[in-house]
Amino acid sequence: MDMNQYLSMFIDESNDHLQSLNENMMGLEANPEDLSIVQVIFRSAHTLKGMAATMGFEDLASLTHQMENVLDLVRNNKLRMQDFIFDTLFKSLDALESMVQDITGGGEGKADVSAIVADLQAIVRGEVPAAGGASTGSAPAASGQAETPIHLDEFQFSVLEQSIQEGHKVMFVEVAIREDCQLKAVRSYMVFDLLERSGEVVKSFPSVQDIEQEKFDHSFSLYYITQKDASEIQAMILNLSEIDKVTAIALDQESLHQLGQDTAAATAEVATAASEVAVAVETPVAPAATSTPAPRAAAKEEAKSPAAGRTGGTPSRTIRVDIERLDVLMNLFSELLIDRVRLEQLASEMQSGDLTETVEHMSRVSADLQNIVMKLRMVPVDTVFNRFPRMIRDLAKSLDKKVDLVITGAETEMDRTVIDEIGDPLVHLLRNAVDHGIESVADRIAAGKPETGTVNLRAFHSGNHVFIEIEEDGRGIVPENVLKSAVKKGILTQEEAASKTDEEAYQMLFAPGFSTAEVISDVSGRGVGLDVVKAKITALGGNVTIYSTPGKGTNFSVQLPLTLSIIAAMMIKLGSEKYAIPLSSIVETGIIKQTQIRTIHGNKMLEFRGSHIPLVSLSRIFSIPDYDESTEEETEIVVVRKGERLVALAVQDFIGQNEIVIKNLGKYLPEIQGISGATILGDGQVALIIDPNAFIK
Repeated sequence: MDMNQYLSMFIDESNDHLQSLNENMMGLEANPEDLSIVQVIFRSAHTLKGMAATMGFEDLASLTHQMENVLDLVRNNKLRMQDFIFDTLFKSLDALESMVQDITGGGEGKADVSAIVADLQAIVRGEVPAAGGASTGSAPAASGQAETPIHLDEFQFSVLEQSIQEGHKVMFVEVAIREDCQLKAVRSYMVFDLLERSGEVVKSFPSVQDIEQEKFDHSFSLYYITQKDASEIQAMILNLSEIDKVTAIALDQESLHQLGQDTAAATAEVATAASEVAVAVETPVAPAATSTPAPRAAAKEEAKSPAAGRTGGTPSRTIRVDIERLDVLMNLFSELLIDRVRLEQLASEMQSGDLTETVEHMSRVSADLQNIVMKLRMVPVDTVFNRFPRMIRDLAKSLDKKVDLVITGAETEMDRTVIDEIGDPLVHLLRNAVDHGIESVADRIAAGKPETGTVNLRAFHSGNHVFIEIEEDGRGIVPENVLKSAVKKGILTQEEAASKTDEEAYQMLFAPGFSTAEVISDVSGRGVGLDVVKAKITALGGNVTIYSTPGKGTNFSVQLPLTLSIIAAMMIKLGSEKYAIPLSSIVETGIIKQTQIRTIHGNKMLEFRGSHIPLVSLSRIFSIPDYDESTEEETEIVVVRKGERLVALAVQDFIGQNEIVIKNLGKYLPEIQGISGATILGDGQVALIIDPNAFIK
């Protein structure tokens, strides 16, 4: 039987089960005694194993079977969940996810999971806490430290990849310190300090904390972003005393991908060896000779449990639809919307009662159809949020902090095109909240706070926008420290810093290369991340606002449009040409006289509500041949906003408000400054869509 026809269904359902396994494992870690959660996890694992075996993915089925054996002991009260069991199961889930991703990319889903399988089998046999395990397991862990390459997570890899695309030089640097060096931590600090002056260190191995505490042999390696050549970097480091050897390898996109694939496997092996060492010192658990089937009494309890009731016989009221079909439906409706506007214009010109009545009815029906089509494209933000609890758990553990992630509004819906783009920015903001914002346990207790920090992730609708807020109860942002750091890095002068308000100081956090971290870590402090966040959200037509109280915490508020396909716009006229300005960017419209325009340092300015804002002539920017507002006594203006900044755009006439369908300009037209796309009007004319963000720097 040809299984290819079922492959897309297998991938979709496998991802659903893996997400369910991750979520329920997090729930079980919070309530280890709740066996109903174990039943749900066991059923998901069992279903995944069956699907994988049916499709012929033996490695995936084998690993899931070993997980089942452990879970079977737990649900039958023969094994008590402990930290090392959670870590091993989470490691298994990571391996399963990588296999499914490989299958999605056209691979066979094969992976060397023998080390993880051995861990799971050891847990089943009750051999994990055996005496002497620490001594036997410590050797490979120690030797692995010197040989393990750096494993990049998704965030760090995306930073390096984007840096290469933007023309920066990315390199892998290995530094060896002389063996007779007495203060190797100091030498390492000097290397890092030297490198930070010419670029950004993204990740190091061992970690910066381990290097500072001299928990390394005599060498370390790192990924580095700079504008200098590899030979220059090599020479700079060798100029420091007691440096034995330096290797700097420049990376391109292909070599970065290859290095990432090679290091993932090696790192997994060492992590397995390290977990075996940690496991050896855990509290003993009740041994079990083999995996035994559940007794009948347990089966009855399972049937009675609320978890079992969740998979009852109620027929499903949902179907899976390929995303491409929704895109086709959206494009067809876009054409219908253009024709509707054209018919409305014809009906108003012909003054026919029957035609007008028919067109009005068609307009009402098409408006309802538009709502349905838009709702079909809407996806709950939960599809992005659901991967964050696991990420925060792992991050808090690596930083030795206690953090609770509270998610509200996960059911809030956004257009799929927006959902696809917001994942990385939210990852950056959450990592910064945990690393920069939340204090260590000792610092929180000293400040009179609970030892567990709280990060709130909220989503809610407001008008035609969705707001996503990331708020933590950490140390907050001190504006003076931000400005001092900006002056130190040469981003601001002392005079400029003195004139900045608190809100303007917060915006400095989005400057490229800016960081307030006093100690550089593997998570943040490199000065990369927040500028990427700002660029991505601005490209989506949104903005980021920061609210902070020193000692109390910080709130990053992200405002995003509901959809990027159909938008409300103000239609304007410039000579014989028509343009559209998105309503989401417009503050207000008005009429000014020539006498109200001031020229300051060669730039035209306009007094607007107690302050002066720039006046931009669209006719000059777009070289409109048949209109010049300087010859008019009065000029219409549109005031647009980007963040806290305002600009007035001079136009000839307002046509009115319309819902427009955004069309790409296509690959044959070059990128035009100030134009984000085009739309087709009811009379068949093409109107260019103005990008207000391009006029505000």
